[in-house]
Amino acid sequence: MPLLVPPIDAHRLPHGPYTVGAALLHHLVPAAMERSKRLVAAHDIEIRAAAPGLRDRVPARRAPLEAGLADDERILVPAPRRTLRIANGVAEFVRAAAPPGGAVVVFNAAHADPTDAELLNVLMRRVPAEVLRFTVYEDGPGHQADERDAAQLWQAVDRCVREGFLHAVVELGERGMDRAPTGGMLWWRFAQRTATALGGLGRTEHARALWERVRRVSQDPAVHAAGAYGLAMLDARHPDPRQRDLGRARAWLNQAIAISTLLPDPVERAFKLGFDRNGLALVELRLSNAGRALELVESAILLAKELGERHPVHRMVLLANRAQLLAGMGRTDEALRDYDAAIALDPAFPDYYVDRGNLRFRLGRHAEALADYETAIDVGPPLPEAYYNRAELRLAGGDQEGALADLSHVIVLDPAYLDAYINRAGLLAAAERDDEARADVAMGLMLAPGNPHLLAVFGQLETAAGRHADAEEAFELAIAAAPELAAAWANRGVLRYETGDLEGAVADLSRALELEPQADVHANRAVALRAMGRTAEAAWDEKRAADLA
Repeated sequence: MPLLVPPIDAHRLPHGPYTVGAALLHHLVPAAMERSKRLVAAHDIEIRAAAPGLRDRVPARRAPLEAGLADDERILVPAPRRTLRIANGVAEFVRAAAPPGGAVVVFNAAHADPTDAELLNVLMRRVPAEVLRFTVYEDGPGHQADERDAAQLWQAVDRCVREGFLHAVVELGERGMDRAPTGGMLWWRFAQRTATALGGLGRTEHARALWERVRRVSQDPAVHAAGAYGLAMLDARHPDPRQRDLGRARAWLNQAIAISTLLPDPVERAFKLGFDRNGLALVELRLSNAGRALELVESAILLAKELGERHPVHRMVLLANRAQLLAGMGRTDEALRDYDAAIALDPAFPDYYVDRGNLRFRLGRHAEALADYETAIDVGPPLPEAYYNRAELRLAGGDQEGALADLSHVIVLDPAYLDAYINRAGLLAAAERDDEARADVAMGLMLAPGNPHLLAVFGQLETAAGRHADAEEAFELAIAAAPELAAAWANRGVLRYETGDLEGAVADLSRALELEPQADVHANRAVALRAMGRTAEAAWDEKRAADLA
């Protein structure tokens, strides 16, 4: 097969993240611009992120609010999963733009930035071999050391922070700290970005050690306030909930607030104090003090009024956080107004469309929820969560095929999306597409061994296959792991009915109904009750099933 481009050196030096992606895009985008500007515009965010050298040729159709802000106003750090979204968008563009029958050779893959490693995985998974065949070699020629000075490294780090290339932020940030005067402003900028990226990657202890180093080096009150906040977030947001120390997080935030209160500049003081109070609100919410959390967020919103037109992203985040708290308290009209205001500040930010859509879905406003999910899909790179939530919405409306299509697309975008396997397996089992359901159960259990939802579906499949002992074992494991899982009780009730244990069937189905009343479970219990001669109770179950349906 002819090479689409000369062999690509994937080594992350000197070009950094998306070295491979940029090489492909620089070859494909100019020709695509001639054939279909619409195709390029549909992937503007991904192209501009992966290939910054094309920014002058690819206009920003969906420019986020942060793009035009000063460094100190860009407070959002994209989640690590953003690079998977970019990779999927690039893969969709490459699949559409590449002339069929070409080949791409990549070498030095063992030294590639994680963005390129992820991109290559997605490309080889999503671009058919008849369109583009990839051959990847781990090794290749060596590279010289990175000779960039601290100022040059800062430019690279700043780009990586904005785009969410967190692994590169850590590597380049640590290198920048070594080359900047210790304790100076540039050193502090490297340290702050590096510690934040480490926390985002789940490298909590490494991040904690860096924040402690900052505290030992600096005597600047704003730096100490930021360090206290950073340490608090490591405790409040630890990826393992069992390792969160909310008491210690509250202590760190109290220290940050105490320092921020004393900052001399009124604008800096209002921003920092509001920022810290918003962090404390997270801790109070996780301590089940929703009322106190709301008070803190509202005090931060009042402080934000002192900022004038500055810090619009900060104001957006505060409004969205208040919306979340109000929704949890049942004050849904107020919550929707806050979501509206947050979205109005940055209509190109997808997350709050999903949150507002979820609230509208909960309120039964399905058409508006659908519009929100589809806007979230349109304004950014491929977003698995939006497709997943749209699947839930479609299922609620009785569109099982639409729900299956959305769940399948979620898995295409993110093969590790456990909940999509759980829900798709359940839908496939209900549709008696047992082989497909069994494949989803197997894949899901590889991701999460012992998952009770998947075990319940497996038990259902084994019941249908007549392997009753295996089904019983699966249900026992599911119920032991999640005693409140209604589906496990309901399906074990079906198994017990089929094996002649009518008393056990009624007991299990009754427990399922206590946990989650469902029409089909009432109907199944009615069948078991009639078989036992308890006709009056069966008639009541039949009426209740009809009412719920």
